[in-house]
Amino acid sequence: MKLPRFASVSATVAALVALTGLSGGAAFAQEAAAESYVALGDSYSSGVGAGSYDPASGDCRRSTRAYPELWSNANSPGSFAFTACSGARTQDVINHQLGPLNSSTTLVSISIGGNDAGFADTMTTCVLQGESACVSRVNQAREYINTTLPARLDAAYDAIRAKAPGAQVVVLGYPHMYELNGSCVLGISERSRAAINTAADDLHHVTAKRAADHGFTYGDVRGAFDGHEICSGDSWLHSLTWPLINSYHPTAAGQLGGYYSVMETLA
Repeated sequence: MKLPRFASVSATVAALVALTGLSGGAAFAQEAAAESYVALGDSYSSGVGAGSYDPASGDCRRSTRAYPELWSNANSPGSFAFTACSGARTQDVINHQLGPLNSSTTLVSISIGGNDAGFADTMTTCVLQGESACVSRVNQAREYINTTLPARLDAAYDAIRAKAPGAQVVVLGYPHMYELNGSCVLGISERSRAAINTAADDLHHVTAKRAADHGFTYGDVRGAFDGHEICSGDSWLHSLTWPLINSYHPTAAGQLGGYYSVMETLA
C-alpha cells in the first residue's frame, strides 16, 4: 500500500520501538499506519452506470464496481466508508455524507459539482430540445460553474477539512462526454457536443483551482477517458440508455480504466 504521508509517523514509531524494545512494536506500527478511507460524492463516485448496486444503498446506487470499492479492494484499508450518493450536490455532501469522517480519517475521495451545475437538466435539454436550446442551457450551466459553484465547493471542502483535518483529500473531476468528429451518426449535433465538452473543461478548471487552494489533491480524468468518450467507438460512458438513470454515466470499464486508474496513482 502506498502510504507516503505516513513516512514521518512510521519513522518515529520505529525509533520509539528501537529505544524501548516494546514487544508489541510491530503491531503498534501497523496500527499507526492503518488507512482509514471515506468515499464521498455524487453518482460518478457512487458508480451509477456500472451496475452491481448494493441493495442497502437504495437510490444512492452504490456499485461494487465503483472506483472507491475498487480502490478499497486493491489496497485493503483498515476501514472503509462509502457514502457517495446518486444525485448529490455540494450541500448534500455537507448534510448527509460526512458522518464517517473524524480526526483518524487518513484518505477521502470525492467528485462533486456536476449536479449543482444542472448536469441532468442540461443533458435532457440537449437531447429533447435541439441545438439552440442545448447551447443556451450549456451556457447557463457554464455561467453557474464560473460564478456560483466556487463558493459551494469551498463550503463542501471546508466541511471535509474540519471533520478530517489530517486526511489526504483526492478530488476527482469529470470526463469529456463526447469525442468530437467521432463515429456517431445520430444524436445531438456536433455543436451541442462541443458545448457540453467545454462545460466539462470549465468544471475542470474551477474544481482544480478550489481543490488546490484547500491543499487537496486533484485528479483530472479527461486524459484517462481520452479515446473512450461517447462517439469514440470504444466508449466508457453510456449514451442515452434505458434505464434512464444510467445515461451519460461511466460504465464499469469507465470506473475501472477512467476513475480507479487515476485514483490509484494519487492515493
